[in-house]
Amino acid sequence: MTTDGRATGLPADDVTAPGWVVPHLREPVRRIGRRTFDFDHRIAVMAIVNRTPDSFHDKGATFALDRAVEAAVRAADLGADWVDIGGVKFAPGPELSAADEIDRVVPVVRQLAGESDVTISVDTFRPEVATAAIAAGASVVNDTTGLSDPRMASVVADSDATIVITHSIAPPRQRLPEPPHYDDVAASVVGFLRERVDRALAAGIPESRIIIDPGHDLNKNTLHTLELTRRLPEVVALGYPVLAAVSNKDFVGESLGRPRGERLSGSLAVATVSAMLGARIVRMHDVLESVDAMRMVEATLGWREPVEVRHNT
Repeated sequence: MTTDGRATGLPADDVTAPGWVVPHLREPVRRIGRRTFDFDHRIAVMAIVNRTPDSFHDKGATFALDRAVEAAVRAADLGADWVDIGGVKFAPGPELSAADEIDRVVPVVRQLAGESDVTISVDTFRPEVATAAIAAGASVVNDTTGLSDPRMASVVADSDATIVITHSIAPPRQRLPEPPHYDDVAASVVGFLRERVDRALAAGIPESRIIIDPGHDLNKNTLHTLELTRRLPEVVALGYPVLAAVSNKDFVGESLGRPRGERLSGSLAVATVSAMLGARIVRMHDVLESVDAMRMVEATLGWREPVEVRHNT
């Protein structure tokens, strides 16, 4: 780590030294949709809207179209920097065709784009869904399978969209045949992400449109995810903005002994730790609390002026 706290490509013991990690990003200033992000001085909050009947967190609360649009607009009003819209959960479940997934996500994307300048992403591994969502106003494709379908890279390359490349190792929506094992979880994740970034670059996606996600809990147990979080600077050292999707996940629940619905405090804690260790986007369910937490991180680092200064003045 350099004296100014920037993560370098040094060995793990150096990059994980105590303190704040300010990543040395290849392209820190990004125009994503209708908003500009300076990731040298910003921790973006990605809100989550799942138009699914079986979401692990909200249990279908935003499955109806009007509820999904309402939740997306409200998230933007509460200060979310962007909204991630999904039509199929990551975990195994009933098969859904690409056409049905499009019917779920595209109307939400289109209506949100008409009501807000918030950055919009679509959570999908299917190129057909990505194409339709981009045409409707999405500017990010959040592929939690890390370009498992080679056509996805071409779809993004042929657009102005940004790609989020996530580490996961099982085929889309399938379980691993046995519990996941890693000799070195952080090294495995970094190697996977480096290879998939190379795949994206070869397809013509520029560095300025690549974000990476280590995939908290995705084909990983709680011990894997906790270690990966501690070693997040090794992912950050790749030089691309890192997204930490930590909200309400099972590693939070298992760490604290909290069921779903009681994981807000733990989620905010690990989002803050992730930001301290170099993440520049956090994907969160509880928008207001998460926005406040990240704005406080920015204020503490001196990136943001306080709203007011009256105490002891």
